[in-house]
Amino acid sequence: MSANESTSQLRQNRWAWMWLAYTGFLLIEPLIEPTRNLWLGTVACLLVFFGIFWRFFYTARPSQPKRLWMVGATFLLGILVFPWNRGASTFFVYAAAFLPFIVESSRKVLAFFLFECVVILAEGAFFTVDKQNGPFYIGWPNTFIAIFLVVIIGGGNIYFAEQKRADSKLRAALEENVALAAVAERERIARDLHDVLGHTLSVIVLKAELAGRLVSLDPDRAVAEMADVEQTSRSALAEIREAIGGYRSRGLEAEIDAARRTLDAAGVTLLAESKPDRESLSPQEETALALALREAVTNIVRHARATNCRLHFVSDAGHRRLVVEDDGQQTVAREGNGLRGMRERIESLGGHFNLECGIMQNHGTRLTIELPHRETAVS
Repeated sequence: MSANESTSQLRQNRWAWMWLAYTGFLLIEPLIEPTRNLWLGTVACLLVFFGIFWRFFYTARPSQPKRLWMVGATFLLGILVFPWNRGASTFFVYAAAFLPFIVESSRKVLAFFLFECVVILAEGAFFTVDKQNGPFYIGWPNTFIAIFLVVIIGGGNIYFAEQKRADSKLRAALEENVALAAVAERERIARDLHDVLGHTLSVIVLKAELAGRLVSLDPDRAVAEMADVEQTSRSALAEIREAIGGYRSRGLEAEIDAARRTLDAAGVTLLAESKPDRESLSPQEETALALALREAVTNIVRHARATNCRLHFVSDAGHRRLVVEDDGQQTVAREGNGLRGMRERIESLGGHFNLECGIMQNHGTRLTIELPHRETAVS
């Protein structure tokens, strides 16, 4: 199990304990009409359910078939308890609520819901007709309430389960893209450093060895060779700085390519209308824009539920602007740590940060980042 899977399982198990609060419905009938047998039976079935939950859910991984056994055992427990404790309809709801997170096929889940509703209806009919005065009585209102809860809660959890699986696949795609980008960058940096330093260092070594041999034979030439070594070293230092500057200046284009792959994985179409002018951006400015674009894409993927994203650069009136727009159905309700850090980073360069929500009939978001030209930028 990976670290992310382990964290997700711990979070899910923490919430699962809160789900157990719904077993309180079993206590309603014993509290209203208390009898010794009713209390003993209710406590016994609660202990059985807690044992099932611990054995087949809390200690089992999501992919293990043990959780299917938990659904079946919980449903069977509901069948056995429902006739004498109508609060046991919560067991039917538990079975319907857990199943969408265990079985990926929505068709199979809906088939189980239909089967469950038929069983509840049949049991309600059997223990209602001509049994009003007996110890086992369900009643039509309780039967229909149980069916209603199964349909509503189970159907809602189908949506949440699909959303959770889509988010997991997206996170896996994001992690893979980040890993591939890191490998590609390491390989490119290694090639650049080899090209910049390989020949220059070889020349420095040869000249240093030559100067060492000429110290006693021709001191003047040795001094000249050492001066040449110094000049070559300075040239190498300049080339390294240029290579690092080039690495940073190409970072924004690499970030755009990564954004395109990320948005494609999320089903969002990226339209890049124009590319930035690398010559007009300092390394600090380009790094800030690249990080801002990454945060914007992350917000679109995680929160916006968009289908299209528009990216364009504008340079006019002494300013350079990066604009990112999406047609998402959800907008950012408040400024979190990512947006706050983005704003601070842009403002430290003398720029402006603006986030507009509801730009297209109460949906969609536009992020505008404006930087002054380098001559007027704050260093």
